[in-house]
Amino acid sequence: MNLVSFDVFRTLGFPNTTVLKPQDIFQHKELLSHADWVLYPEYWQLNALVYGLNCRVFPSEASYRIGHDKVEMTRAFELVAPAHTPWTIIENNCAEARERLWDLMPLPFVAKLPKASMGEGVWLISSRQDWQQYCEKTSVLYVQEYLPIDRDVRVVIVGDKVITAYWRTQSDRGFYNNVAQGGRIDHSPVPAAATDLALRLARQLGVNHAGFDIALVGDHPYVLEFNRLFGNQGLEGGQALKAAILDYLQTNAQPDDSDPDGPQPVWPIAV
Repeated sequence: MNLVSFDVFRTLGFPNTTVLKPQDIFQHKELLSHADWVLYPEYWQLNALVYGLNCRVFPSEASYRIGHDKVEMTRAFELVAPAHTPWTIIENNCAEARERLWDLMPLPFVAKLPKASMGEGVWLISSRQDWQQYCEKTSVLYVQEYLPIDRDVRVVIVGDKVITAYWRTQSDRGFYNNVAQGGRIDHSPVPAAATDLALRLARQLGVNHAGFDIALVGDHPYVLEFNRLFGNQGLEGGQALKAAILDYLQTNAQPDDSDPDGPQPVWPIAV
């Protein structure tokens, strides 16, 4: 396989891999169009690579599109797994919507920014003042029922396999389970209900590289979100992740182009 990577750290040690800086995309069109895979491009590169050069990208296009925005992500979850999605309301931020959502949501409830990660852009709303402060920070109101949990499960998926799963326990300041916000990793056994839900969602949505966050209320799992670019704190060295990625890329490599009956490559238009 010939690989091109736009993320030197996530592909460190990958064989036959040329590493480029994102801004180098315009100087290496031929290299990119002939690569078996283009790894970890930035979001702004996606259209140019997929539609302009017919590149095969990893993570998948669905991982990028759905994972880029919590609004789009939640709507996908609500469509394919409504019983496992917390009650969520999404509205444009206007005075009428602010009042309606405040009246509808029982306290406390959760409010989020559509684009944020590592536990940032998430608030527990317990008062009118909390709500007003949140409303001043966003053009889209995203509110969600509060689940009575003190931990959640991070399920790491590559391809259509679970690579690892572990608990993230609540930080000392409460509410946040994200490691970046002070949450702690616990490698106690994880219920199959959590890993099964994450794997089903990944397969159905075409997401092949993600850390899914699953909450359990009693025995019932709820999906909170997934992160396309997840942290490696719970991966215990990351060798299993690297091996899983390389295995997926090799297993899903293009058919031999020498086969006249097989799919033929589409080359970029000369300019």
